[in-house]
Amino acid sequence: MLLYVAPAAHASLPDDINALRLHGCSGRPGGNAPLHAARKLDEAARRIASGAALPDAITASGYSARSSAEMHVSSAGGERAAAELIAAHFCAQVTEPSARDIGIARSGEDTWILLAAPLLVPQARDAAAVSHRVLELVNSARAQPRRCGHEQYDAAGPVTLSTALGEAALAHSVDMAEHSYFDHAGADGSTPATRVTRTGYLWRLVGENLASGMPTPEEAVAGWLQSPAHCHNLMDPRFTAMGVGFTVNPKSPYVIYWTQVFAQPRTVQ
Repeated sequence: MLLYVAPAAHASLPDDINALRLHGCSGRPGGNAPLHAARKLDEAARRIASGAALPDAITASGYSARSSAEMHVSSAGGERAAAELIAAHFCAQVTEPSARDIGIARSGEDTWILLAAPLLVPQARDAAAVSHRVLELVNSARAQPRRCGHEQYDAAGPVTLSTALGEAALAHSVDMAEHSYFDHAGADGSTPATRVTRTGYLWRLVGENLASGMPTPEEAVAGWLQSPAHCHNLMDPRFTAMGVGFTVNPKSPYVIYWTQVFAQPRTVQ
């Protein structure tokens, strides 16, 4: 959406936008936290000014966004006039409580503004804590009867963490992140069972759940429970072991990749 306004006095656009967030506009309440300048969003705004689409610009800039909004105004009157246009036509975007960062690009009388909420994802150093949190959430879910799609499951016994299954899960998450895909088939054509076998784990039954874009263990597990096929794996009483692995690639549209592997071990005679 392109808007035009006549000349007016010069002002600082980020400050004016933060004033709108504080005081409100167009009948919307204020009281929102100020936005912080983000160089990566400045880069994304420049890409949009050159014709890129918002999702592509955000991804190419390396900014990991949970949500984002784009505004484009044209004003010969400087930033104060641009701020007046924003207050009149983009109040919903600038007063969005979840927004945290701002990026701006200018070209002549045109200004592109990006607002975004960062996607806060776990770090590699948090892997052990994340795995234990996923385990806790999974076993809590398995402890209750549950319907997965059209199938009713009784409560199932708990699963335990397996280092080998965790290795298989992490390897697949890394593979997806490095090759920017999202699928159970690996870039080399491997299957979940193949990847588990590579770790030396002796299995009788293997199941795999994937998720992407979920920044927390809570959201990843909730997503699996809402999907019938993933819920089937999570509630299957035959599984007694689990591994989980995640990795992050800010330049991928998925940003964070999760792999969860379940197995029933094979008893060695």
